[in-house]
Amino acid sequence: MTKQNFLRGTIILIIAGMITRFLGFINRIVVARLMGEEGIGLYNMALPTLFLMYTISQIGLPIAIAKRVAEADAKKDTKKIKQILIISLSITVSLSLLSSVLMFLIIPYIANYLLTDSRVLYPMMAIIPIIPISAVGSVIRGYFQGRQNMKPQSYAQVIEQIVRIGFIMILVSWLAPYGIEVAAAGAMVAVIIGEAVSLLFMLRMFQIKKRIKLRKNVWNYLISGKETLHQLFSIAIPSTASRLVNSISNFLEPILVAQSLALAGFQASVATKQYGALTGYALPLLFLPTFITHSLAVALVPNISEAEANQHKKLIHYRIHQAIRLSFASGAIATVLLTLFADSILQYMYGTSSASLFLKIMAPCFLFMYIQFPLNATLQALDLAKQAMWNNIGATMIKFTILISLATNPQVGIYGAAIAMCVGVMIGTVFHLITLYRTIHFYIPLKMILKMVLLIALTFWLGILLIEIFSFQVSDIVSFFLLLVLLFVGYIIFLFSLQFISKDELQQLRKNRS
Repeated sequence: MTKQNFLRGTIILIIAGMITRFLGFINRIVVARLMGEEGIGLYNMALPTLFLMYTISQIGLPIAIAKRVAEADAKKDTKKIKQILIISLSITVSLSLLSSVLMFLIIPYIANYLLTDSRVLYPMMAIIPIIPISAVGSVIRGYFQGRQNMKPQSYAQVIEQIVRIGFIMILVSWLAPYGIEVAAAGAMVAVIIGEAVSLLFMLRMFQIKKRIKLRKNVWNYLISGKETLHQLFSIAIPSTASRLVNSISNFLEPILVAQSLALAGFQASVATKQYGALTGYALPLLFLPTFITHSLAVALVPNISEAEANQHKKLIHYRIHQAIRLSFASGAIATVLLTLFADSILQYMYGTSSASLFLKIMAPCFLFMYIQFPLNATLQALDLAKQAMWNNIGATMIKFTILISLATNPQVGIYGAAIAMCVGVMIGTVFHLITLYRTIHFYIPLKMILKMVLLIALTFWLGILLIEIFSFQVSDIVSFFLLLVLLFVGYIIFLFSLQFISKDELQQLRKNRS
């Protein structure tokens, strides 16, 4: 099975993520134009409950599988790998089925009483079948990550998006006349179909590339798997606790927003529309660079784990610095674009600029989010998931406190939720940095911080200069794309001039292993 080094594996994931995000934006544009802000609001209100069930059914096993498979693979222990897969599949399938039943029972209460909009019942019910499908897929992805082969999951991501877009166009168009809630349910069904096709592809890749047969002596592997179960849970349980905090936060967020806006005097339909603009238009753009930072995080876990096992402390620090540097480089250009061209981007993509102020407020703050992904992955790889969990809890409590305080004010309204999200992101990242400093004495050098500030300042300056030179107007799409090209060229020059990307890293891309 082909393995990739840290940078090459990251590049494969980034390319797949780039294609996936591009297709995802096409998907969102289609949904936005077919269902509008209110339909997107219903769609996004249903998703946090789904993510919560994801977390419960998977209990953090994907990271644990990746780490333990990597260790077993290094020792050429195929029996251990088989045992890891059998135990993991048994756990995730069982928990996902229980989660599906639980979700079916509690959805009516959540829709009618917590989310204040009973129409969300249909999309939430429609998406239940995705839980066991996703659970099995997470095990297979963890296996391939542990073998440091990022290609199967990368191909699967792209296939999933293509299938999803196709079925969303068909189902939403077909069901829209029956009501927004039915159309949102159709969008959820399209998600299920895309996930199912993606899983079938990964199972086929596993069948082609595997060196083990899962069907033989399954019961014997389960009976003798007490030690393997303990090894998996030693990573999975702390990781689950951390993910559970995020899932519960995402689950409670639309509830708190809806209730806070209701207290402020906003009607349910107005609150749903405002929440749709924030989560359907602004947040997807803000999270756009995270396909790069997430790719870095996925590739970082086995590398940090291996370096820790070999007591290579300098390599651990180098990898963290490298991940932060590359994550910031990917996020800085997005921050400048979303701040300077918020109205244009929203108008071109969604046909409305209603979320413009959200972007201008939140884009600078989300620079912290972009470096938070590799920091969180590092904590997981160093068996510091418990500390990461407490960091997330602290940041979430602060975020919710600010959200309730501001969103219940009629003069602030939904913008209180945006401000609270910003504060939560910044606090969480700072907490992670403090934890790493206390445990392994890691810190970001002052020289790197100054380079980060200079990169942002130079890019902002260039963007403003180009706007003045071209006398740019929102409706001038030709000038917009020409501005983008020139700004990207200038940004690449800044990156190499400030050494955010080094020649050594470019040379590493030519190597299969490092």
